[in-house]
Amino acid sequence: MELKKLAPNFAVQDIEKTVAFYRDVLGFKLEMAVPEDKSGVEQELTEKKKYIYAMMSRDGVEVMFQRTDSIGEDVPPLKGVPIGASVSFYIEVEDINALYQEIKPKAGVVKELETVWYGMQEFYVKDCNGYILGFAERK
Repeated sequence: MELKKLAPNFAVQDIEKTVAFYRDVLGFKLEMAVPEDKSGVEQELTEKKKYIYAMMSRDGVEVMFQRTDSIGEDVPPLKGVPIGASVSFYIEVEDINALYQEIKPKAGVVKELETVWYGMQEFYVKDCNGYILGFAERK
């Protein structure tokens, strides 16, 4: 048996707003989306539709977003659970300085770029749903 990957599925209120943030601020690409009528999988968002799910990626890092009502149906223990988590999502990168310069003007940096005691240079941002994302490079 082999574990293949870990892709977080974030509970969110607004798929369209979340996709825009991850695309425009963090440079992720939309891989697929499912409209609320569940009529199929789409490769791009259509302006007049509402969506319940989206998958995005950047450089092999994959994230998923699911509207709170939908994730509550699919995973009953998550029904009615507030958005948020006592966890940060830590993404190892190459060229942390370039990424920091790319993201800082567009995102809410909650911890500035610094080298920490465990040998990583890192910074943290808060996404449009309140989730904390850490970006780091080994130094």
